[in-house]
Amino acid sequence: MHDNIFLHHKVVQRYQNRFETSPGRQSPQIGEKYIVSELIKQYVRIVDKVNYRVGRLTMLVIFIMVGVLFYSAVSKTFFHPSLWTYEFAQFLMVGYFLIGGAYTLQIDSHVRMDLLYSRWQPRTRNGWDALTTLVMIGYLVMLLYGGLSSTYYAIEYGERSYSIWRPYMWPIKVIMVIGILLMLLQAIAQFFKDLAAARGKSLS
Repeated sequence: MHDNIFLHHKVVQRYQNRFETSPGRQSPQIGEKYIVSELIKQYVRIVDKVNYRVGRLTMLVIFIMVGVLFYSAVSKTFFHPSLWTYEFAQFLMVGYFLIGGAYTLQIDSHVRMDLLYSRWQPRTRNGWDALTTLVMIGYLVMLLYGGLSSTYYAIEYGERSYSIWRPYMWPIKVIMVIGILLMLLQAIAQFFKDLAAARGKSLS
């Protein structure tokens, strides 16, 4: 914790020094706004970079899932049916959608119902996106709370699936929580970007 406080202090001090040495500075309030703006930009860059790499890597999970289902078909046809393949493929699909959700949000590829949206001006669309993203952030916070509670229960009591295979549930629930957390972080980054775009600015 002390390391995090020290790191935060170093970042703030760096931007303070940069502002103080810049020509034409006007007031301490402007300096504080500059520091906050730079910290937001840094946050957006880090979150975008992490979710981009995680999302690109998650794309490979679809090939693993296809391999599992192919093995299931072959084993059922020529050998004894496997007890684990169908449920394991479901777990892979859950991880694929949840972990990849933040990347999908980043590249704006979620399904959107477009009745009036395309007719609006870009800044109006950005303002509406910022508003709806706030709603999504609230939903993801509640979802994360529920996911953490469910994961804690699964770990504490050794929760298992009700299927014949009966795998432990905590691994997929941990993946679920990670996916929701990544989406929450990306949603906050998207809110900052939409808000800046609605004001005619850019965080890039």
